[in-house]
Amino acid sequence: MNKDILKRVPKHIGIIPDGNRRWAVGHNMDKKDGYFYGIDPGFKLYETMLEYGVKEATFYGFTRDNTKRPSNQKAAFIEACVSAVNNLANRDANLLIVGNSKSDVFPKELLKYANKRVKFGKGLININFLVNYDWKWDLNNGINNIASSDISRIDLIIRWGGRRRLSGFLPVQSVYSDIYVIDEYWPDFKKDHFKEALRWYQTTDITLGG
Repeated sequence: MNKDILKRVPKHIGIIPDGNRRWAVGHNMDKKDGYFYGIDPGFKLYETMLEYGVKEATFYGFTRDNTKRPSNQKAAFIEACVSAVNNLANRDANLLIVGNSKSDVFPKELLKYANKRVKFGKGLININFLVNYDWKWDLNNGINNIASSDISRIDLIIRWGGRRRLSGFLPVQSVYSDIYVIDEYWPDFKKDHFKEALRWYQTTDITLGG
């Protein structure tokens, strides 16, 4: 698909990078190892979104519920989140990390980025990263000023790993989102996955209830 013939490109895309643990098991690894292999796909997608002119993207890092997993898995996905942010700091993006930074499980290395937008390089795209995120925490911040209020409405959500659910992903911003599910696991990301989602997006309508 030639990106030049697209009728419309979503301004804001939500990314649910699921399937890391299942991918690891399928490759005879420990479940925790899958998170490391989920870092590089994120930057391949970052480059692809820049190519297609996407203005904003929100990545699901980890949720409060995720922290109930075994300690070795929890340590692994926290380390992966920190590594991803450190890598992004050398790119061109405006980073906003949204999550409960008052919790003990919030990575101390990321506190300097918590709940405020920070410009890296040329700031070519807004990247939102949900870290220790919980939808109840988000909404309980205030009726007129939710914790994620600086994140815009999401046009398209792409979920890897085959699950047909939002898993608490930004309930306010995703209220009118189109949702595209990819059965392959996140570490197996291919640029064609993104192209398939954009091709499908061309077939959807925008009514917003109208």
